[in-house]
Amino acid sequence: MRIALQVLSACLLASGMSAGWANGGGGMSMPTPRPMPREQTPQQKAKDAYNDGVHDVKKADKAQAAAAQATDAGKKDKAAHEAQDRYTEALAKFREATGLDATLHEAWNYVGYTNRKLGHYDEALAAYDKALILKPGYADALEYRGEAYLALNRLPDAQQAYLDLYAGNRALAGKLLTAMKSWVADQRANAAGSHAANLDELDKWIQERAQIAGQTAALTRAGTAASWR
Repeated sequence: MRIALQVLSACLLASGMSAGWANGGGGMSMPTPRPMPREQTPQQKAKDAYNDGVHDVKKADKAQAAAAQATDAGKKDKAAHEAQDRYTEALAKFREATGLDATLHEAWNYVGYTNRKLGHYDEALAAYDKALILKPGYADALEYRGEAYLALNRLPDAQQAYLDLYAGNRALAGKLLTAMKSWVADQRANAAGSHAANLDELDKWIQERAQIAGQTAALTRAGTAASWR
């Protein structure tokens, strides 16, 4: 009888242990499987590539500004080369972004921007046009394209770009007008630049537009102040 009880106890103990393992009680629990990471969509990958490109552009712009301000020839060349390398890297990322998502107008705009900075004006204009097809009236693309027109000596097109911007984005219109002023100054300093008569005509136009912008801004401020009285 004692032996039978011992056998029964052993069976019950074994049964309890196996139940414990099965129910996680007192046994080593099985690890919970980790969910597989979701694969990014092409649109998500495009945005990542775009953001990486913008990061490189900021560094390139900083290096270009340093090159313009440097007085030491060695430092100027080093900064200029760094800017060119950064623009090249950024361009590759923006091209990757547009390859993944051809509807990303911001990326097309920066394809234009980096091409322009690298001196590839035809490619830049084509990219700006693409951005503007995707988003008509896109102010950033209008301003950048205006600067490209300046570099190509397409002055009437640059003037029209300013007028288009002025109707919808005064801040970027002012930025383009400042670029036009700088361009005229550079051309005057360059003997191989545009003819003096053309520069005088453009300079006069710039001064007139700046005066109109100033008057309009003053009227706007006065109207805003009056509305608070």
